[in-house]
Amino acid sequence: MTDHVPDRRAAAAVRRALVGRHDVTAQPPPPPPSGLRASERALRLGTLAVVALAAALVTGHPWVLALAAPPLVLLALGLPGGPRPEAVTAEAEVEPRRLFEGERVRVRIAVSYDGATGRLDPGITLGHGVRLDRLAVGAHHVDLVLTARRWGRWSLGTVDVDVYDQGGLARRTVRAELGEIAVFPLPGHAGLTPIPVRLPQRLGEHAAVQRGEGVEVTGVHPYVRGDRQRRIHWPATTRRGSLQVHQFAAERAADTVVLLDVLADVVDPATGASSLDETFRAAAGLVRAYLRTHDRVGVVSVGGTTRWLQPGSGQGYLYRIVESVLEVRKDRAHRTEGLGLLPPPALPEGALVYVMTPLTDQRIFDVLHQVRGRANPMVVVEIPAGEPVVEPGDAEGELALRLWRADRDAMRFTLVERGIAVVAHRPGESLDLALAPLLRTRIHGGSR
Repeated sequence: MTDHVPDRRAAAAVRRALVGRHDVTAQPPPPPPSGLRASERALRLGTLAVVALAAALVTGHPWVLALAAPPLVLLALGLPGGPRPEAVTAEAEVEPRRLFEGERVRVRIAVSYDGATGRLDPGITLGHGVRLDRLAVGAHHVDLVLTARRWGRWSLGTVDVDVYDQGGLARRTVRAELGEIAVFPLPGHAGLTPIPVRLPQRLGEHAAVQRGEGVEVTGVHPYVRGDRQRRIHWPATTRRGSLQVHQFAAERAADTVVLLDVLADVVDPATGASSLDETFRAAAGLVRAYLRTHDRVGVVSVGGTTRWLQPGSGQGYLYRIVESVLEVRKDRAHRTEGLGLLPPPALPEGALVYVMTPLTDQRIFDVLHQVRGRANPMVVVEIPAGEPVVEPGDAEGELALRLWRADRDAMRFTLVERGIAVVAHRPGESLDLALAPLLRTRIHGGSR
C-alpha cells in the first residue's frame, strides 16, 4: 500500500494545479443613509469644539474655552436657516451597453434637486470587469469614463453622490445604479475555413465534390445536349477528336458548430493567461471567418447549464452567438455544476463541429462521445493552459508534472486513434496556423 502513496500525492498536486477559479460575485454595497445629516466638515468643527471644552474642564484654565469659539461660531453661522438641497434624485446614462474588450464606456449621472447646493462629491463602487479612467464633477452632473478590461457580463457598480449645502455643513446622499454591460471578446485572427467531405444542399462559396454550376474547374467531360457551347475546352477537344466541355464543382455552404468547453477556467502560471479567455477569443475569430463566407454557424457551451444557439448566418449573427454564452462569466462568478446532454437541434446532421477545449477535464470526453455518436465531422482545438509550476528540488511536484504531461499525451493519443483531428492553438498567434494542416484534405465524420 505504501508504494501507491506518492502516486496519490502527485495526482492531488495535479488536481490542485488545474483547479478552475470559481470566484464569487461581489456583493453590492449597503444602501446609503437617508435624510439630511452632518457633513465631514461639521463633524470636524464639532469635534474641535468638544475637545476644547473637555480640555478646559480637565485643566481648569478658562482661557482654553477660547479655542472652542471659532468652530462654534462657524457651526452657528452655517447650520440654522441656510438653504438646503431637497428632493435630490440621480439618473445615470450609460453608453454603450454592448462593446468589445478594451473599449470605453461613458457614464453621465444627472443630479437634480430643489434649493441651493455647494458641491457634489461622488463615491464610486465599480464592478470587477471595468477600470475608472477619468472623473469629472459639475454643478448638476458627474461624468465617468470606464474601460472594459475583460469579456463577460459585468455589473458597472454604483455611485453614491453626496449633495452638500452652500455652507458645506449638511449633506444628502443619493445612489445611482449603473446597471450591466455586455463586453464581447476580441475575435482572434482567423481566415481559413476548412470544410467537411459532405456539404448540405445549399448554395454557398465552398467547392463541393459534386458537379454543379460553380466557378472551380475540376476536369472535362464529353459534350452532351444542353451543355453551353462557351464552356467547350478546345485543347482537350483537339486532342481527343470529340467535343469536351469544362466540368465545374458545385458551390455549397457549410454548417459549422463551435462547441466551447467551459468546465474549468485554468490560469497559466507563467503568463497569467486564462484558458476561458483564449477559448472565447479563438472561437469568436473562427465564427467570424465562417460567417464571412456566408456559412451557417451555431454555438454550444458545455459546463453547468448547456447553452446553445442553432446555426444561423449573417454578420449580425456574431453578436447573438457571443451574447448567448456571456452568462458563463457574470461579474466574477464561474459555475460549472453538472453536465447536460447536447440537444439534437444544436448539432445539425453533417455539421462540422469545432471543440475548443484546454483538455483539463475528463468530462469533455463524454461530450466528444455524444458528438461522435451523431457522425458529425469533428476537430478538437486544444487551448494550451500552461504547465504547473514545480519548485526546484520538489520530487513530488516533478512526479506530478510528469503525470500531468503523460495524461495530456494520453488524451491526445486517444482522440487521434478515434480518427478525430487535434490541433493546438497558441495564444497570441493566428488560428490559421493551427487550421492550415486541415486544408490538405477534407474532414471526415464519424460512424453511428
